This record gives sequence, structure tokens and C-alpha cells, in this order.
Amino acid sequence: MIQVQSGRLYFLGIGGTLMGSLAMLAKDAGFEVSGSDKKLYPPMSDQLAAAGITVFEGFDPAQLNPRPDLVVVGNAGLPRGHAGVEYVLESGLPYTSGAEWLGKTILQDRWVIAVSGTHGKSTTTSMLAWILQCAGLDPGFLIGGVPANFDRSAALGTTPFFVVEADEYDTCYFDRRSKFLHYRPRTLIINNLEHDHADIFPDVDAIQQQFHLLLRTVPASGLVIAPAADDYVDEVLRRGCWSPVGRFGQGRVKHRVERDTGEVMHVRNTAPNSSRFTVCINDVPVGEVHWSLLGQHNVNNALAAIAAARHVGVAPSVSAEALCSFKGVKRRMELIYEDARVRVYDDFAHHPTAIRTTLQGLRKAVGSDEIIAVIEPRTHTMSLGTLRHDLVNCCSPADSAIWYRGENIKWDMASLVDDCVVPSRLFDDLDELMDHLAKPAKHRRHIVIMSNGAFGDIYRKLPKRLSTSSSI
Repeated sequence: MIQVQSGRLYFLGIGGTLMGSLAMLAKDAGFEVSGSDKKLYPPMSDQLAAAGITVFEGFDPAQLNPRPDLVVVGNAGLPRGHAGVEYVLESGLPYTSGAEWLGKTILQDRWVIAVSGTHGKSTTTSMLAWILQCAGLDPGFLIGGVPANFDRSAALGTTPFFVVEADEYDTCYFDRRSKFLHYRPRTLIINNLEHDHADIFPDVDAIQQQFHLLLRTVPASGLVIAPAADDYVDEVLRRGCWSPVGRFGQGRVKHRVERDTGEVMHVRNTAPNSSRFTVCINDVPVGEVHWSLLGQHNVNNALAAIAAARHVGVAPSVSAEALCSFKGVKRRMELIYEDARVRVYDDFAHHPTAIRTTLQGLRKAVGSDEIIAVIEPRTHTMSLGTLRHDLVNCCSPADSAIWYRGENIKWDMASLVDDCVVPSRLFDDLDELMDHLAKPAKHRRHIVIMSNGAFGDIYRKLPKRLSTSSSI
């Protein structure tokens, strides 16, 4: 039973995916909630409005009158020197981070199922929440995206189970530990592990250290769900793991650890575009999935979600049936425009590996159709040029690549265009980029817009431009 709570909370940085979701959870839990951010955009602005939460654009001390019982401080764009941060400190207001508030207020006494890893967190968390919902368990959940099967990105639920996207990024300006260290999971998925967030992690080892600390929070009666073959994850497990380890993915377990259960969840009879597959545990079929998602990466996400649901009592056959009605997550290969010759997709694409696996999945689905990857390297890691050598090769499944150089780029992208494995062009002007894409297509064409940001509102502008040109 979820207890109703009370008090006045103010969320500083409420427009972010995590903070906005926390604000909605707080409202549902009985708190009086308000907050501010420099700018708010859909879909989070729409969700906050629908929840009846008072939101201010820009910070003003008057927003903290009457005085809140607690200020919840976000991470994005809230360093020392920010007007809101400085006011909170000078006024002696009690404050905490979003991740710590979640862990102590919402997740306390819940069976936490955490989904971590470099790639696939939002999708896997959404799959798992949907599986538990279909199984009648009415879970709480917090997802770092907008799941198509639910009308919001967070809910309290009515049972002990809570599914949370567990991000390794740091908590806030006064707490540089990874957010997930506040969540204390009983069931933990580690989807994969690569170098990312180069602005705070100098190398993979620094990320692995945070995952090692996360493993230290899982009880011995819990379960860690890890890939069958991921060297970086295995290195973390070998540093110390005190819980049983279940595996997922194709092939044998590459490096066994002391607590390996011996079970591997894998697939057989996979369709070329991954739209159909048989789920197996140690070669024994346990379920069938038929769905609209593409790519082996989504198959792996599904296996991890099914394994986690099994740990809380959901039969794999029930999970597989639930995934047949799974609709995905917004901005994960979301079809945003289609006419007789052109399809346009919006994809989050935060890392070269994500770009490559997404394009591979599309290639298997569309055969010889033309694929154009339109990429804004916007994340801290890519904007710093840390993974520039990986970017050269990540577009190989596409026929061509278009690179957009935003204001945040800190390196010379001209060399990327010269070295890219597919024909490439570089644009600084969004209108010129869209003019190029709006030229009539001779054959069936798939345009994949890949960015984790607003990208100059191209997601709205390009479909409008294409619609106009196709009607001429």
C-alpha cells in the first residue's frame, strides 16, 4: 500500500526528464508541488500541465513564497552560480538532489527493479513496466522517455514493485556520485557498458567504478541480470558481486563469475528484421514475441526485461505475450512522416554504437531502400569529439550521412566528413540541410534524424517541408 504524504516541494530544474517525472510522482504521493526551469518543452511540459503542477519559466525568489519544506535540485544547467542555487543556499532552505529524494521518499520499502547500462535503458524500462502491468502487478515506474503504452513517464503504482531507469550520470552539483547509487535495487539489469559521458568520466574504468559501487547495493537475495558477452560488464562483475547473476544474449557466457546461475536467456528462430523470435532459457523455448520493433539491440532489451520480470514472479510466456503489444518509446525510431516515397524517423541516438545498431536494424527491415542518416553529435561525449573515430564508422549501414554542426561542437567536423565510410555532407545551416533533404527522391528513401536534443525543431519543420514539396 502506497502511503499518502504531505508537504510543500519546489523542484529546481523541473523541465528535465528525471525532475519532471519526480514532480509528477510527488504530486501523486500527496505533496504540494511547484518548480521552475529556464525553458520547458513538450512532451514534459505537456505532462506537467496535465498533472496540474505549477511551473515557472525562469527563476524568481517569489516562487519560493510560501516557503517550501524542501527544495529538490536537478542536475542539468544548475551549477554553483545559478540564481536559484545561490538563493537556496543563502536562505538556508533545506535541499536535496532529485535522485536522493526518489530513493528516500518513493523507493523506500519498494522492490526496486533498476535498468542500467549505456544503451537501451528507456526502452528496456518501458518494456518491463508494460510486462508487469499486463501481468496485473500495477508497478510504479520512472522512465527517461515517453513510453507509448502509458500516458506518462512516471507512476506510483499500487504494489511493492517499482521499475526505474538507473542513470550513471552524476547526481547534482553537490553530489558527484552516479544517480543510480541512490536507488538500492533488488533486481538489477546491466544492459551493456561503454565509454560515455566524457564530460565527467575520463575513461571506461571511471564508469566501471560506479557500477561496482552499484553492485554493492544489491542484496544477496537479489539478482543481477547481465549480458552473456560484454567484456566491460564482466570486468565489473569480477571486481565483486554478492548476488546471483543471470545472463541474456546470444552464445555462451564469455567469462563466468562465482555467482553465475548457469541460466542464459536467448532467442531462436529470429526473423531477419527481428520482428519475430522465440525466447529460450538454456535452449528450452519459453515464449514467442511478434512485434513492430526492429534490430537485435531491441531483442536483447526484451530478453533483459523478460529475465527481470521472471525474478519478480512473471512467467516468461506471459512476458513474451505482453511484448507483442509493446509500442516502443517516443524518439526511439519513431515514425514522424511518411509519403509515397519518403519515411522520416526520429531517433535519440546518443552514442556511435546506438547509431550503428539502429541503422543495422533498419537496413535489415528495408533491404535495398535508400537510408540517409542525419546526425547532430549533441551529447557531451560526441560534442567534445571524444568518440570521433567511432563516428567515422557508425553510419556504415546507411547509404549516406549528413552531419549537422551545432554551436556546441568543440572540434573540426570537416575531417569526419572526409573520413566517413559512407558519402557524407556537413551543414551549419538547418534550412540548407532541409532543402537538401527535400529534393525529390527517385527511389524509396528512409531519413533517420539522430540527436538527443531539439535539433533546431527539425522534427516539426522537415515533415512540413516534405509535405509541401510532395504536393507540388
